[in-house]
Amino acid sequence: MLLSVQGAIILILLKLLQPLVLLYSGNMFQRIITGNLQLIKLTNQKIFISVITFGLGLALFFLIHSQIQISKKPIKVGVLHSLSGTMAISEKSVVDATLLAIEEINKKGGVLGRKIQPIIVDGKSDWKTFAKEAEQLITQEQVVTVFGCWTSASRKTVKPIFEKYNHLLIYPVQYEGLEESPNIIYTGAAPNQQIIPAVKWSFDNLGKRLFLVGSDYVFPRTANAIIKDQVTALRGEILGEEYILLGKSDVEFIIKKILETQPDVILNTINGDSNISFFKALRKAGITANKIPTISFSIAEEELRSLPREYVVGDYAVWNYFQSIDDLTNHNFIKNFKKKYGKNRVTSDPIEAGYFGVYLWAQAVEDAGTDEVNTIRDYIKDQSFRAPEGVVYIDADNQHTWKTVRVGKIKTDGQFKIVWNSEKPIRPVPFPLSRSKADWEKFLTNLYQGWNKHWANPG
Repeated sequence: MLLSVQGAIILILLKLLQPLVLLYSGNMFQRIITGNLQLIKLTNQKIFISVITFGLGLALFFLIHSQIQISKKPIKVGVLHSLSGTMAISEKSVVDATLLAIEEINKKGGVLGRKIQPIIVDGKSDWKTFAKEAEQLITQEQVVTVFGCWTSASRKTVKPIFEKYNHLLIYPVQYEGLEESPNIIYTGAAPNQQIIPAVKWSFDNLGKRLFLVGSDYVFPRTANAIIKDQVTALRGEILGEEYILLGKSDVEFIIKKILETQPDVILNTINGDSNISFFKALRKAGITANKIPTISFSIAEEELRSLPREYVVGDYAVWNYFQSIDDLTNHNFIKNFKKKYGKNRVTSDPIEAGYFGVYLWAQAVEDAGTDEVNTIRDYIKDQSFRAPEGVVYIDADNQHTWKTVRVGKIKTDGQFKIVWNSEKPIRPVPFPLSRSKADWEKFLTNLYQGWNKHWANPG
């Protein structure tokens, strides 16, 4: 774009100067005939040099001015999350964290001396809407990167779009793995950074007889397949496996089966506001954390704000970040988040991953010296950052993030007491070793085909 503007300015100025050059040439010829060659030549040379100098100076002024104007243009990025529907309970807060990071970076001068301009769109908890909005962000808004998605159904729906346009998505949520894309940076946990350590910790501390519950889409189905492989290897027992559609509240049939089987622990991959109905029904049936504890994979501090404390106290969650981490970087992050959004707000793992993802991206843009998306993708692979959870860095081989694993127990104040951590960042392994990559890909294909080419049960 810059070259085309410069070229146009030069061509215009040459056209303007052309009559002056021709005039000089004509005057030279006429004066030579009169015999006053030396004096006239000297005079016209001065005129010619003055005209050329003025013209080039004017051209340089316009070129510099145009470059300054272009360099001042903000760098546009997309923010694509559900601001309405069943997933809004979780995703709105990730938008807040993304905007906080952008605001902080802009206050320090932006990137490459330019402000970051977020273009915020609502995925509406609907996968087709996510796909439509992702394409519009890329083709119409011409953003250079998109920060977004929560559910794996939304991510898998937009993944072909980012690959089609060779673009970049930064995805901030823990997920089931079984995926690598040159067009996605994964700042949430891979299976070996959440699901697999949770099962091992459960076996060591709570028991080996498990009941699996989840929302009926690709993340819970795949997470539970990974869990079942691990339980078999560790000689445990799966007593039941049940699912509900996203956004639904009919959980009584699940509660009945839990009462019948009496597991040692419930592993919960329900997403969104369906968790409110699930935990309420558990307590109504007399299933408490002391009797049958629940380990959740998609409930963090933000979700606990919508759950009555008596429903969840004493249960567990497994994440890489908890607000209760006692660290100066985390304290500052919490302070800034509350200052912007209110003292009653909380931080959580997806919030924190959404936050530091913006910083990793900004560092990559600065190092690349350009906002060109292909170059950003190359440079972000080498980035590390002192995040609120600790040092994180992108694995150049699979574009996932090295992260520390933590288990937290829910307290009466809606925070987590950290009861275990891995002590150091764990290398991400997107494809669990219990099956071959080909077998995992076949598993995903069967899910997709079974749901009529959707990544969630359409009901």
